[in-house]
Amino acid sequence: MIIGCPREIKNHEYRVGLIPAGAQALVQAGHTVLVETQAGARVGYSDASYQVVGASIVDSAAELYRRADLVIKVKELQDTEFRLLHAGQILFGYHHFAPAPGLAQAMLNAGVSCIAYEMVTDALGHLPLLTPMSQIAGRLAPQVGAWALQMANGGSGVLLGGVPGVAPAKVTVIGAGNVGIHAAQIAVGMGADVTILNDTTPPLEALDRIYQGRIKTVVSNAMLLARHVAEADLVIGAALVPGRLAPKLISRELLGEMRPGSVLVDVSIDQGGTAETSRPTSHDDPVYIVDGVVHYCVSNMPAAVSRTATLALTQATLPYALMLANLGLANALVKDVGLGRGLQIHAGEITDAGLAHDIGDQTAALSK
Repeated sequence: MIIGCPREIKNHEYRVGLIPAGAQALVQAGHTVLVETQAGARVGYSDASYQVVGASIVDSAAELYRRADLVIKVKELQDTEFRLLHAGQILFGYHHFAPAPGLAQAMLNAGVSCIAYEMVTDALGHLPLLTPMSQIAGRLAPQVGAWALQMANGGSGVLLGGVPGVAPAKVTVIGAGNVGIHAAQIAVGMGADVTILNDTTPPLEALDRIYQGRIKTVVSNAMLLARHVAEADLVIGAALVPGRLAPKLISRELLGEMRPGSVLVDVSIDQGGTAETSRPTSHDDPVYIVDGVVHYCVSNMPAAVSRTATLALTQATLPYALMLANLGLANALVKDVGLGRGLQIHAGEITDAGLAHDIGDQTAALSK
């Protein structure tokens, strides 16, 4: 099989879908590996480092997409890449189709097969290809939240950890999955007063055993959520329904109850965000203010630490890439049911019922 690894072109996206070690493994398995020039340069991998393990460097994305049977990348395709696709091609990366019906339609029109990292499951039902980026985004969330709280950035001027004699910031984390747990861990380590809300008890029990009350845990309902959001200096949105639109837990009305200069870091923005007022931002222009609340909604947060993120991601994705290359799409999906759950679009059809439902709802809304 011919495997292609393009250079990412999303705003400040420096991660790369395949590092030289992965390229070497694919070459040794008998495959041809194409890497777009400078694809890994910003995270420390020169073109020569790919060539020395047997990969070929191509000068343009157009050539790479034209030749590749399997494209291994990081973020969803950008508009300028749509025209480069060809029918029957396999795209393996983060797709986040639920909040982007136009992107899904472009993939349907192209006749490609899209396997979403964020939907692949393991034998325990976990999300092994989403987990490393969720951990990174969670750990970044308090850092960027602390930055956004600075008055020069629109915030209220509250120091996350406080100082002796002055109370620390109140941090509310919504969701106790990988993002939420790691966000709470870093926030409490920075000295903040942290409360995490979740709709089920087991992850909260685990946090309580570890932190012995240093992180407050709350089983969420509408009344408690509203109270903790309104009282917070920093809210971290970490709710996830795999492959589906994130639940809108913070209404415009509730946002209006937050103090001026408070901050919302909406890590769920890749799936549409947890607040009605959330919209994607970029590393170039990361924040905006609604009703006095600073919103940080960067849709590729882990790109801020692209070296760490690339290493964490590629060690998780390589075994699946090898399976797809060695067995082909159909046989790989039969062999690994969890990989099959990642197939969201195939040959002009949406193959995931939840995605079809969410996109159908948005299309209907737009047509009214």
